Amino acid sequence: MLGRRHKFSGDNERGRGGTHGDICLVVADNAGAYVLERAKRYGIKTLVFDRKSIPARQEREDAMLAALKKEGIEMIVLAGFMTVLSAKFIKEYEGRVINVHPALIPSFCGVGMYGLHVHEAALARGVKVTGATVHYVTEECDGGPIILQKAVNVQDGDTPETLQKRVMREAEWVILPEAVELVASKLCAR
Repeated sequence: MLGRRHKFSGDNERGRGGTHGDICLVVADNAGAYVLERAKRYGIKTLVFDRKSIPARQEREDAMLAALKKEGIEMIVLAGFMTVLSAKFIKEYEGRVINVHPALIPSFCGVGMYGLHVHEAALARGVKVTGATVHYVTEECDGGPIILQKAVNVQDGDTPETLQKRVMREAEWVILPEAVELVASKLCAR
């Protein structure tokens, strides 16, 4: 979640990143998400909105929206956030929510296509190239305009796990910081 507090670095551990935003808040939909530990290490505030503690979707989203507004969040970056957001939520941040997906959209995307499911489907189909996509979030799951894509070759002997790791390293971790900076710079120019 980008706003105006902590120095933004798309990849803090490698020192790369943009100049048009700050990481102010990390929100997870899973209390055990590793990103919460990483955020705390950098002194970034964290919040968890999971189904166990807030079972009703609308109540959970309302609480999340209230927290985002309180923190002055101007842009949302979804990475590993496994909850599909409602149209109401998306409308509140229209044009300011982006997502990274572990495939070259329009392939292997939409409802049910997340995590290892994507790589299992790619291998089952026999594709020779897969990759990652960063796109704007719209009401259609994985259907928003594409911001950036990066291809990754599928190798003989790949398993869903090895392919997932390579797509993360070679594509997701490369294009997500670039896309964040690109979108944040456009928002700052408004």
